[in-house]
Amino acid sequence: MTVLQWTATLVGFSFTLYIGIAIWSRAHTTSEFYVAGKGVHPLANGMATAADWMSAASFISMAGIISFLGYDGSVYLMGWTGGYVLLALLLAPYLRKFGAFTVPDFVGERYYSQTARVVAVICAIFVSFTYVAGQMRGVGIVFSRFLEIDISLGVVIGMGIVFFYAVLGGMKGITYTQVAQYCVLIFAYTVPAIFLSMLITGIPIPQIGFGAAEQETGTYLLDRLNGLHQELGFAAYTDGTKSTLDVLAITAALMVGTAGLPHVIIRFYTVPRVRDARISVGWALVFIALLYTAAPAVAVFARTNLLNTVTDEPYAEMPDWFTKWEATGLISYEDHNSDGLIQYVGPDAVDAAGAPVQNELTIDRDIMVLANPEIARLPNWVVGLVAAGGLAAALSTAAGLLLVLSTAISHDLLKRNWRPDISDKGELVAARVSAGLAVVVAGYLGINPPGFVAEVVAFAFGLAAASFFPVIILGIFSKRLNREGAIAGMVSGITLTAAYIVYFKFVNPAANVAENWWFGISPEGIGSLGMAVNFTVASIVSRFTPPPPPEVQGLVDRIRVPRGSGEAHEINA
Repeated sequence: MTVLQWTATLVGFSFTLYIGIAIWSRAHTTSEFYVAGKGVHPLANGMATAADWMSAASFISMAGIISFLGYDGSVYLMGWTGGYVLLALLLAPYLRKFGAFTVPDFVGERYYSQTARVVAVICAIFVSFTYVAGQMRGVGIVFSRFLEIDISLGVVIGMGIVFFYAVLGGMKGITYTQVAQYCVLIFAYTVPAIFLSMLITGIPIPQIGFGAAEQETGTYLLDRLNGLHQELGFAAYTDGTKSTLDVLAITAALMVGTAGLPHVIIRFYTVPRVRDARISVGWALVFIALLYTAAPAVAVFARTNLLNTVTDEPYAEMPDWFTKWEATGLISYEDHNSDGLIQYVGPDAVDAAGAPVQNELTIDRDIMVLANPEIARLPNWVVGLVAAGGLAAALSTAAGLLLVLSTAISHDLLKRNWRPDISDKGELVAARVSAGLAVVVAGYLGINPPGFVAEVVAFAFGLAAASFFPVIILGIFSKRLNREGAIAGMVSGITLTAAYIVYFKFVNPAANVAENWWFGISPEGIGSLGMAVNFTVASIVSRFTPPPPPEVQGLVDRIRVPRGSGEAHEINA
């Protein structure tokens, strides 16, 4: 079978599975739609959480960005994994103890304010739409290459699938669909990694092969890659070019952004007890580690294969995978010196006479994981499997984000503010309509993305870090933080972060260089500064305004000791 046939078969099978699960587990009540009826087993919730959290950025883009940036790309690995540990230790059991439907629910009751709730809803919508743009972009890339259709049409197909199981099943349908999606994505990620490790190093475990010697040369793989980089005018793969402050800022933004992401936090409301929330966090860490410990190895294998395959090779003799990726626009070649050879070189490349050599090949880093099996000439079924895995990763996270958007509109705005007397059935209809509208907007953002997948997702994490994390963590551990402080902190943090990103990425991208950044912090890391502003403003404003009522301070005492399990409840704030 051809790559196209294998891809169509495996993707078709997985989509049929997802739709079947959605029909089987469709939601009948708002509790099932929002929090799966609070009856999800910790093991299943851990697997669903891993799928929800490991998005297209983890599956498609993270290894790609590490393969291009080398050491500098490790900030994504450190930030996202460290952030999940932070979430597990500081937030998950306490939020489950509180027992609300959504993060804005927590903010609304903890800060005894409808205004605070509305601000949290706006932040959730802003963060989620930014994040979902990256997922839909990943869907379009996979469809474009492996089913040989336009990226925009691929996004539309993905919209249809997500619409079906997110709108029909809500959190209940999404949870069990994500269990299946995790199985697909982890199998699709590790199988090629094992094959590549065996081909390059002779060791079947990628995490060990990553630090082993290359079979052909006997040279350690990282030393070999450093040598290739320097010969071609790139910086050494294991050297970093970012400033220490920027590395810390990006890592911190990704860490606290992970802990503040509403679509991950809501997963801990779906289990029966606080103890189950802790157990599901532990399972999720195990499931996440399987992919994240393999990612650096996949990045190195992909980079080595690419340099060995295309550098100084005749363009006319490029294999089939090259021309098909060219058709998507994600690889482009321009023969500057008209010699018919591909000069894929870095900015410091020179020829034998010492004259500069111009790079002739442009590669979108989002294709590295997807193209890796083809570059290594792995069997066609492996290529199709990777396509199915990439779609599973993107769709699982997109569904979780769309549920956040749906609940923010139907539950936190409609039920809590505009129509408090709405029936359970009416709220469920509103939730489904909201999810449908969110799918349409998400599709538009996927067709017109503001950057490559990992970059877009990094912006979402920065926005979450600057808006949600401070008010959640202070809401749990500080009895003094009041509604005025929380509102001022959220508004100031997300405004600063969003304005900085918009200016350097859209208004004046030519100025997006280290010399113009505040304190040398890039747009990917500005969320850490936004978070610091949020903490500072919230604390100062709280000191100069009345303290929270005694009943709210008592609520903080109750949720800080994670024993017992609060029911998801209605709030009359």
